[in-house]
Amino acid sequence: MAADSRTEDYPHEIDEQLTGFDSSVSSVRAMLDQLMAMPRNELLQKLDPLDQAKLDLMSAYTLNSLFWMYLVTQGINPREHGIKQELERIRTYMNKVKEITDKKKAARVDKGAAARFIRSALYEPDEKDPRKKTPSKKAADATPDAPRGKRPKQS
Repeated sequence: MAADSRTEDYPHEIDEQLTGFDSSVSSVRAMLDQLMAMPRNELLQKLDPLDQAKLDLMSAYTLNSLFWMYLVTQGINPREHGIKQELERIRTYMNKVKEITDKKKAARVDKGAAARFIRSALYEPDEKDPRKKTPSKKAADATPDAPRGKRPKQS
C-alpha cells in the first residue's frame, strides 16, 4: 500500500524518464565511489600529464553539470547564470586536449620509407633484358638530332 501512494505522487507519463534518471544517478554514484576510493595524489601519480588534464577537465565539467542540474531543480534558468560561461570555458579546454590527442594519433610520414615506395613503384627497364620491347637508351641517343620536317603530302 505504501508503494501505491508513492506512485500517485507524480504523473505516470514521466515514470519511464524517472526510472532512467534513477539508473543514471546510480551509475554516476558508482563511478564516483570508485574514483573517491583512491586518494587523488596516488591517482595523479599513475597518470601521464595528458591524462591528468583529462581527469581534471572531466571532474570540473561533471561538477559544473551537476550544479547546472541543481539550478534547474531550484527553478533558476542556468542559461542566465554564470555556470553557462564556466561550462563553455571548460569545453574549450576539452577541445584543446582533444586536438593534442588527435595530433598524437595522426599518422607520421617516414620520409625514407616513402622514398623507397616511390623508387620501387617507378619502373626502369633493365637494358640487359633480351625480352624488352622498347629501344634502349643508347639507341635513342644514337638517333640524329636533326629537326624533323613536315611530312610530305600523300596524294
